[in-house]
Amino acid sequence: MDSLDHQLVHALHIDGRASFNQIADVLGVSDQTIARRYRRLRQTGALRVLGRLDARRLGHVEWVIRLQCAPGASSAIAEALAKRDDTHWVRLASGGTEVVCNVHTGSERNRDALFLKKLPATRPVTAIRAHCFIHTFQGGPTGWQAVASALTEQQAAQLAPSLAALGTEPEPIELDEGDRALLGELAYDGRATHVALAAATGWHEATVRRRIASLRASGALYFDIDVDDRLLGYASPALLWISVAPPKLDAVGQALAQHPEIAFAAATTGPTNLLASVHCPDVYALYDYIANRVAALPGIRDIDSAPILRTVKRVGSMSK
Repeated sequence: MDSLDHQLVHALHIDGRASFNQIADVLGVSDQTIARRYRRLRQTGALRVLGRLDARRLGHVEWVIRLQCAPGASSAIAEALAKRDDTHWVRLASGGTEVVCNVHTGSERNRDALFLKKLPATRPVTAIRAHCFIHTFQGGPTGWQAVASALTEQQAAQLAPSLAALGTEPEPIELDEGDRALLGELAYDGRATHVALAAATGWHEATVRRRIASLRASGALYFDIDVDDRLLGYASPALLWISVAPPKLDAVGQALAQHPEIAFAAATTGPTNLLASVHCPDVYALYDYIANRVAALPGIRDIDSAPILRTVKRVGSMSK
């Protein structure tokens, strides 16, 4: 990526549905140039804009599941999990014998069916650990800050979307079938045209516009970018399962959220109480980061690192 590519990525990090005209005006280039750059990045798999749901705003609970698998079985299990609508970020880790995936559960019935029946009955699965996210320090609507360093403060302010709040009621937002069709399309392509979204939902284009605006303003829908880490110089992704002294948990989580290497950090239930997704240039940099920066934080008791070998499903959507 050159400097203009990085600026485009930063712009879409701020507002994934900003028009090419708006981005071009801020960057001082033509809209044809921006459109051409975006198409090239998307067609090569370097960049995608995706519509995502805030699990908490929908009344859902988010979990991360670690599955230890018999040798040779992990790929098939990961592929099967990736086909489920409720799974996000399905990855192969730890030498290929571990599958890690995020799951959004909207009801106890769906959670129990997966955790207590489906997965335990899968013979190649030799061990299961489920961790519930109880607080997010970095990630979700805030995104990965490493992609947000190419624009000036003034440029970023010009691109920031103005979303009028529709209310602060704590009740979870209910989705109907039209919403699910809309969100399914946005999960694959967050920049899908209103014409395409109208065809998928059966709604009028004006209805599509209003519903997207309403869901964004409520906090239920946000737009994220999925960018090839290697093009940003990060070739060694890993998950860190960290045990932190409870009085220091919030301080450690807040500190990790300030590190550019951290794409996601959350407090969890389970034998460890903090999960972090980290990106480093190589395994040697990963060592330096863990040994010199993470381990130096007060309250760290133990760190279990799991290198990511392959990502089977990203941000909740498989490639069509």
